[in-house]
Amino acid sequence: MTTPPRPNARPAIPHFSSGPCAKRPGWSLDALKGAVLARSHRSKPGKARLAEVIARSRALLGLPADFQLGIVPASDTGAYEMAMWSLLGARGVDIFAWESFGKQWLTDATKQLKLKDVRSFEADYGALPDLRQYNGERDACFTWNGTTSGVVVPDAEWIPHSRAGLTLCDATSAVFAYDLPWERLDVVTYSWQKVMGGEAQHGMLALSPRAVSRLESYTPPWPLPKLFRMSKGGKLTAGLFAGETINTPSMLAAEDALDALKWAESIGGRPALIARCKASFAAIEAWIASSGWAAFLAERPETRSRTSVCLKITDPWFTGLAADRQAAVAKGIASRLEAEAVAFDIGAYRDAPPGLRIWCGATVETADVQALLPWLDWAYATVKAEHAAAVA
Repeated sequence: MTTPPRPNARPAIPHFSSGPCAKRPGWSLDALKGAVLARSHRSKPGKARLAEVIARSRALLGLPADFQLGIVPASDTGAYEMAMWSLLGARGVDIFAWESFGKQWLTDATKQLKLKDVRSFEADYGALPDLRQYNGERDACFTWNGTTSGVVVPDAEWIPHSRAGLTLCDATSAVFAYDLPWERLDVVTYSWQKVMGGEAQHGMLALSPRAVSRLESYTPPWPLPKLFRMSKGGKLTAGLFAGETINTPSMLAAEDALDALKWAESIGGRPALIARCKASFAAIEAWIASSGWAAFLAERPETRSRTSVCLKITDPWFTGLAADRQAAVAKGIASRLEAEAVAFDIGAYRDAPPGLRIWCGATVETADVQALLPWLDWAYATVKAEHAAAVA
């Protein structure tokens, strides 16, 4: 492999982190000028802003009218654990895990909640477990899009329309980039910091009528922290889903979320967001087809994420290296790209196989992805030559 010439074109915005993700095109601090600052979040203006985040989110997602949607603490992780602690235990639960966050939900269920009736279905990075094992009689926990593996659920046909259990879906890097089948989902969680490029620490929690019914009829046997409580006296805490947050939210972050939502509306809504993600993914897909050293980590084409695009290195020279040297090469590529200021934060997740992870959410410009690709070839060839020379 000869070292290609240093590319001339550079991404205008080199932000490809999978979280926090790139801000929307044209963003600046001026977007936050209208924030409700130095006022209580429970004041009329504060509550109105939070309610607006919920209303615009509902409309952009196409959320069914009978679903509840609320702002909760601690990003997607807080939202998902809030749901687990509040809803699980009434039935047996099937947990499908194929990357780090799904495995975390499995740990929560078995080691923290200590649920007695748990079936786990696991797969290595790049693959999906057998989702057909789910029959609808039990609850189910899964991620829609594996942010750390680049493996996405291809469809929801494995979830019965008529089911007794609840489906708890961690959809943080899928919402706004995929059309979700709401009729097959009972709990959906996500954060502002992914596809819409908002700020971290705030989560969103959507509940179907079936999930609300569980909340109002089931009391878990374990203590619930204040931050996890969504019902009182057997009734849903309705204010939580109207902008009355459990803890104090950042009104700057809320204003930023509103700015992103308004931007999405201005470009054509959810279909436009999805189209932007598809275009960026297609650029990488075309490059992979002619690459002599890289491939998608996801094994099957229909399971390849269009947002968190995870790549592995397939060059025989690389695969023949010891594990520590593979990790050093992959880290070297990411470091070289960062030093050149053409790509920040694109190393693979720490628990994933050595490789690269390129965020292609809706706030990323396809032109920037296209400008990045020649730099990947240059960086890999350069690092490979350096490592080969060091061994010689």
